[in-house]
Amino acid sequence: MSQVDGVLFDVDDTLVDTRAAFARAIAAVRAEYLPHLPAEREPELVSHWRTDPGGFYRRYTRGEMDHLTQRRHRAALLHETYGGPPITDAVFPAWDRLFWTTFESSWAAHPDARAAVDAVLATGVRVGVVTNAAVELQVRKLAATGLGDVPVLVGVDTLGYGKPAPEVFLEGARRLGTDPVRTAYVGDEPEVDARAARAAGLVGVWLDRPDHRRGAGYGGPDAAEEAQDPHTLRDDGVAVIASLANLTGVLGL
Repeated sequence: MSQVDGVLFDVDDTLVDTRAAFARAIAAVRAEYLPHLPAEREPELVSHWRTDPGGFYRRYTRGEMDHLTQRRHRAALLHETYGGPPITDAVFPAWDRLFWTTFESSWAAHPDARAAVDAVLATGVRVGVVTNAAVELQVRKLAATGLGDVPVLVGVDTLGYGKPAPEVFLEGARRLGTDPVRTAYVGDEPEVDARAARAAGLVGVWLDRPDHRRGAGYGGPDAAEEAQDPHTLRDDGVAVIASLANLTGVLGL
């Protein structure tokens, strides 16, 4: 693969271990609001939250609802699915306070993130972030996890919508000051990140961490199974890595 002049990173589950933070937040919610479920079922609850079967976070990234509203809808569906109390106007503020404060206090970078960013910077290549969350939130998250020097160039609030729209990736490259064809995008989602970046003209890199996929059904009921097949993605021109430690090698840096 040709050398690139810029690398754009996703944040959640790419640089930051958001899944682990969600797991702690969901564990707190289960203990308080779903005590009839044993702790052994918490991974199931986390999978439900991350796969977003109602598509509410995707609606947020399309600019159809705000962040708090999508979280309330997801909480309501989680409770409806697992027999929790209805998420009413009286219940949600305390629910959300428990969930969000636990989530924020659990932010941590993936062990390979800092070294990968430093390795890319050491080659003279520019780095930045393009994310489907709000810029201010991701700036705080990166600062809290020791990655505050990585600039958040584009968030869902920059254009009013997020990935997989090609304009989002192109705006990231523009702000990074690099030609899209010589800019890599690295993310944990094969469709929304890697394939979409490649479709926009960037170098798409799927970070397929072992045991870290979002699970069957992610992307909606019509999502094809081959969407998470590494061989299929490679055949379609997407680079696939299991760790950020492999990033400079796959990009020829």
